[in-house]
Amino acid sequence: MTVAPSSISLDALAVGKSGTVVRVAPGNSPDTEDGADLARRLMELGFVPGEKIRMLKRGMPGGEPLAIRVGNSTFALRRFEAALVAIQPE
Repeated sequence: MTVAPSSISLDALAVGKSGTVVRVAPGNSPDTEDGADLARRLMELGFVPGEKIRMLKRGMPGGEPLAIRVGNSTFALRRFEAALVAIQPE
């Protein structure tokens, strides 16, 4: 019997590592736009279940923004946005 590794949030993925999107969950941050709208926007950008992603770089200082490769596109996400994306690391 094999045990599948647990999923992590995209903001926890190390630079240079890859993974597969498992789900995008709405967040509840009080100082940001509605969580469902943000989750939908991320899915429209290509963060959909089964899609391969790669963490390219973290900004300095503070580690923001995150440069993420999805398919042939590169996006800059804030950490709270990346935290909404659950991935299965490779």
